[in-house]
Amino acid sequence: MPHTGFHAGSFSARDETRAAAEAARRRVRIMSATLYPTVPHPEPVAAPAARLALKTDGASRGLLDGAWWPRSRDLLSELPLLTDVLDPLWGRITRVAVNPKYWPVIPRHVPVAGHVVRVGWFTPEIDPHKLLLLSYGTGRWDLLIIPPETGAESAARLMAAASDPDGPPLTASALIAADEARHGVASTEEPLDPDEAWEYEGGAPAIVTAVPRQPGRAGLPSRLIVGL
Repeated sequence: MPHTGFHAGSFSARDETRAAAEAARRRVRIMSATLYPTVPHPEPVAAPAARLALKTDGASRGLLDGAWWPRSRDLLSELPLLTDVLDPLWGRITRVAVNPKYWPVIPRHVPVAGHVVRVGWFTPEIDPHKLLLLSYGTGRWDLLIIPPETGAESAARLMAAASDPDGPPLTASALIAADEARHGVASTEEPLDPDEAWEYEGGAPAIVTAVPRQPGRAGLPSRLIVGL
């Protein structure tokens, strides 16, 4: 009898120990689920398209090939958006050059989709309001840089003027000065209303608008405006 009682007591103690251990494991699992919940992955947000207007191929080149309206003075952020549009049209852009007057930081290399663009700066060889682009083995293009803070109406006028094949042969700075003189207000001083500010800073989807086609680069429209 003492022998039997001994075994019964031992099995009872083991059962209690196992039950306590299982309960502890359940508590750990519950606490883990509470402390470390599964967080859903955020949906990727598409970057806004570059705001750009270009002349057709074959149009009289003049001094400018179009206009670019960046959203900031950050070349690391702005150049990839620009090359996303220009690479398929002009061939891979490999080098760009700017005047450092309006660019606080000029990186030597900017990673873009599939390659790297080398960046240089020159004073006084390059107009402060101009961007020079080179595509290896293809050609060179010059774009008016519309200041990021420019109002929407002024930016639209400058884009139209810079991409007009019949426009006057003005330098980038002269084109901006002419617009300011004609309309009596500096292009960089026109404020956006709240709705315009939201749209032009990327709150609305980017769209592509083009005027009727004219003979030019592989049937491209005479004016391509992206991101407006």
